[in-house]
Amino acid sequence: MAIQDPNNYWEQLERLEKLIRASELKAGVVFSFHSLILGIFVDRIKTLSELFEDGIFPKIGIICWMFFVLLSIFYCFKCFKPQIERSYEKNVFFFSDAVYKFGSIEEYTQHLIEICGSEQKLYEQLGQQIHAESKIIDGKFRCVHSSIKYFAISFVFAILVVIYWIFTLF
Repeated sequence: MAIQDPNNYWEQLERLEKLIRASELKAGVVFSFHSLILGIFVDRIKTLSELFEDGIFPKIGIICWMFFVLLSIFYCFKCFKPQIERSYEKNVFFFSDAVYKFGSIEEYTQHLIEICGSEQKLYEQLGQQIHAESKIIDGKFRCVHSSIKYFAISFVFAILVVIYWIFTLF
């Protein structure tokens, strides 16, 4: 077996942490756009209420817009809630395992020293951590992708309603 460098594992974990922050930042930006657009909508609700009297098209457009806005916001929130899988064996690098599965702080420390003293055990535990975080990141980016997709669809409906409204003014 070739000599491995544990720094590669730690660097991978650091990269994964950056990806987690990036996915949450993207979800936050989408959520901010929704907040801005919904704020404008609420501010102009009296003007827009006249559209409801004009026929079925604006009603359907606004209902579809709200539906896709809610879907997009749902996926933004889902991105912020990590789906931690609990099927791994106990691991000194999993935060909840470190707190709850090793007994006292002294027992945890002893187990940590044992793991770090064996290259094989250390790499196994770090590999499990990388795998767990990769699954979390995959889920977060899927949520961000869905949120952006539904944001785009909601934006199309908003534009259609605005175009209809402009045509009714003239």
